[in-house]
Amino acid sequence: MTSSGSADENKAVAKNFLEVFSTGNVEAILNCMDDDATYWVSGSIEGMSDTYDKERLGSLLAGVTTVYKKGALAVTPTSMIAEGNFVAVEAESFAELNNGRVYKNQYHYLFEIADGKVHRVKEYMDTQHAYEIFYS
Repeated sequence: MTSSGSADENKAVAKNFLEVFSTGNVEAILNCMDDDATYWVSGSIEGMSDTYDKERLGSLLAGVTTVYKKGALAVTPTSMIAEGNFVAVEAESFAELNNGRVYKNQYHYLFEIADGKVHRVKEYMDTQHAYEIFYS
C-alpha cells in the first residue's frame, strides 16, 4: 500500500464507494477497491459477520442484492471525518425487501484509502436489527 491523497480526496473516495454501493452494481463496487482490499462486517451473524476479500465480498453482495426490491441497499452518509489515509463515516441505509420487510440501519464505517481506492473497510452496524430483518 502506498500513500493516499488529501483528507478531502479520501472523503470523496469513501463517498463515491457508498454511492456506487447504493446502486447494487457488484462489479462497479469491486472496481472501487484495490486488489488486496478487505471488508470486515461487525458482529457474529453467520453468513454476514466476517472479513471478506474482494472475491468473497462480490459473492456476498451478489447474493444479498437479490433480496432487495430495487436490487440495492441505499446507503446515505450523514457525516465524515478524515485524517491521513482514514475516513470515518456515519451513514444510514434503507431498502425494501422482496418479503415486505424494511431494512433501515445505522452504520459507522472506517475506510482506509490507498492510491484513490478503498483498501480496507470496517463496517459497524446494529446487528440485532440486521438479524431480525434478514434471519428471523
